[in-house]
Amino acid sequence: MKTLNEHVPDDESRMPILHLGDRFSRAVDYARILHIERRKGSDIPSMAHLLGVASLVIGEAGHSRVPVTEDMVIAALLHDAVEDHGGTPRLKDIEYSFGANVARMVEGLSDTLAEDSNQKEPWEQRKEAYLKRLRSEPADVQLISAADKLYNARTILDDYRKIGPEVWKRFKRGRDLQIWYFNSLLEIFKASGSNRIVEELERVVAELTRVTANESASGKKRAEA
Repeated sequence: MKTLNEHVPDDESRMPILHLGDRFSRAVDYARILHIERRKGSDIPSMAHLLGVASLVIGEAGHSRVPVTEDMVIAALLHDAVEDHGGTPRLKDIEYSFGANVARMVEGLSDTLAEDSNQKEPWEQRKEAYLKRLRSEPADVQLISAADKLYNARTILDDYRKIGPEVWKRFKRGRDLQIWYFNSLLEIFKASGSNRIVEELERVVAELTRVTANESASGKKRAEA
């Protein structure tokens, strides 16, 4: 028996239930065949990151204000495909294979459409443009983006605890610009309405900032010397 204070959602207020079908299986294979590389500075297959981001998105089913769909999970799996493996032609192939909605999200998650990954625009230019565009992206893209950044921030924090400042050598830019980028992303995510992923990202970035604070101070002293 239900108590008077217990809310029983009607059919219209219930979140759609997430089902992962054959398209999801095909997307896993697509990503597995495409992403044979390893994560920056490690022996970890890139698929660990892609599946990790997809898992974070799946975990928001029933919690996020935006209903999590199979298209979103597929876009999470393929979010690095365009910027790392083929640019615009790759995006067209994703649209052909998985539909326009998935392609829309993957494009929104990409900071470059350069066909040759070695001919990308400069780091600062790509990140500034991505931040500007992200502000107007819909909630599904922002949720996947936040999951991607959370996975990255956790990995950097974990690796920093093991190898210290050496971790920054894996990236095109060092500690201060990486922290700036995470905080800029957080500002956009929070302005659009927070969720569990954004809240966790904020905690991780705050901890990363704290444990690396001396490094930033040392850099400033060297610059002033």
